[in-house]
Amino acid sequence: MIATHHDFEYPKQFELESGKVLPGFRLRYTTLGRLNADRTNTVWVCHALTGSSDVTQWWAPLFSEEGIFAPEKYFIICVNTLGGCYGSTGPLSVNPETKKPYYHDFPQLTTRDVARAFDLLRKHLGLEKIHTLIGGSLGGQQVLQWAILQPHVFGHIVPIACNAFHSPWGIAFNEAQRMAIEADSTWKENRDDAGCEGLKAARAIAMLSYRNYTCYGQTQQGIWHDSNQFKAVTYQRYHGEKLAKRFNAFTYYVLSRMMDSHQVGTKSDSAEEALGRIQGKTLVIGIDSDILYPLQEQEYLASAIPGARLAVLSSLYGHDGFLAEFGQLKQALQHFYSHHTQTLFLYE
Repeated sequence: MIATHHDFEYPKQFELESGKVLPGFRLRYTTLGRLNADRTNTVWVCHALTGSSDVTQWWAPLFSEEGIFAPEKYFIICVNTLGGCYGSTGPLSVNPETKKPYYHDFPQLTTRDVARAFDLLRKHLGLEKIHTLIGGSLGGQQVLQWAILQPHVFGHIVPIACNAFHSPWGIAFNEAQRMAIEADSTWKENRDDAGCEGLKAARAIAMLSYRNYTCYGQTQQGIWHDSNQFKAVTYQRYHGEKLAKRFNAFTYYVLSRMMDSHQVGTKSDSAEEALGRIQGKTLVIGIDSDILYPLQEQEYLASAIPGARLAVLSSLYGHDGFLAEFGQLKQALQHFYSHHTQTLFLYE
């Protein structure tokens, strides 16, 4: 089944948590499958930091005929996050008030802002109930915020490799990446490719947090004999170049700051009180080798969300395990949908 792409235009002013206002916005979203007669089979996916709305490009095994969310059974929707660069309004978009791209003037967003924008699209589509809301990393943070904002909407939620509030450790990693972008002499310029070289360095820094010591030791040991280059060197440079070809420094800067500001609690509610409002059956998934969002953060979520279960994936690939361990993810989800007791289980 072929994925189809759509645009949702919100023409009104959209006030952000910061107090600033977007004069309207666009959300690009991708759908797969069809709604059933009673409109109860929607699976809504929230993508990670540099992801797009097309789940067939980065999470395809979960949404294939053999996947846990086969499009013959489910209506699958994924939205390019507000602030993104794959069709939704972001820093490279034209500001309708100035008729020029936002660039450095794009306002800061929070995961709560994104959840509110997604909810406007949900209402536009007439989806009163969502069967499952699922996402990893930044997408998992958005899952939590939306499930708190509209607890009655979601039958099941699956936040993966994420947290209730971003840690000083995670913020420090992101700031190091932003410093790399800022060190690029072109960063202050108003052009689409400003900060491109800095973005390459930022991605190389990020890879150290997405993987871990053991992963590099097993996959990047030694040199390439045809070039006499260390594999670890070419690996870092490859990922920097690869991202720079499909992303931009402005969006990376905005979304990494969005991640930093993530906090399910508010001035009036603690994190525990906020998570306690979630009503959907919840499967929290963590990864045993994740150094960016360590397992203790998912253990906290599972303890604070009523009736939540915790699944732990065993992976060499650290934080990126949620994009690699498809067999374990499928097994965890199958177990979740067939059992609703609170359990900790480990896949190997």
